[in-house]
Amino acid sequence: MFSINLPKYNIKIIEKDKKKYIWDELRQKYSILTPEEWVRQHFVHFLVEHKQFPIGRTTNEVAIALNGTQKRCDTVVYDKYGDPLVIVEYKRPSVAISQKVFDQIARYNMVLHVPYLIISNGINHYCCRVHYQENRVEFLKDIPLYEELV
Repeated sequence: MFSINLPKYNIKIIEKDKKKYIWDELRQKYSILTPEEWVRQHFVHFLVEHKQFPIGRTTNEVAIALNGTQKRCDTVVYDKYGDPLVIVEYKRPSVAISQKVFDQIARYNMVLHVPYLIISNGINHYCCRVHYQENRVEFLKDIPLYEELV
């Protein structure tokens, strides 16, 4: 579909009523294949297979209430206690990662208060750690292994 900067994997795609669908391992169902969904499925695979994120602690499309409206975090990863640890926001490859995207994930984090934020458009990936006590954000050079986050 799109050339992205993520490892390839055994993708399951079906076509139904002239629309393509991609298998979402986390939701255990096929989702409409959009450019953003292409990025999400590759990135989740990357987190689980290459960064050892536990599949049972990783969820897609997490609903949150923000300023009286319902929003959805693309992916949320939890720690062993069930507390949110990471929010991941995806964009299609043609969307540049801008301040607007960082503002979006920061708004979601006003609800979840996670220590790690990740943004990817499939080509560029950014990971930052939120230091609440020091009121600062640190951009990391790479996405850490799950065990390094907890």
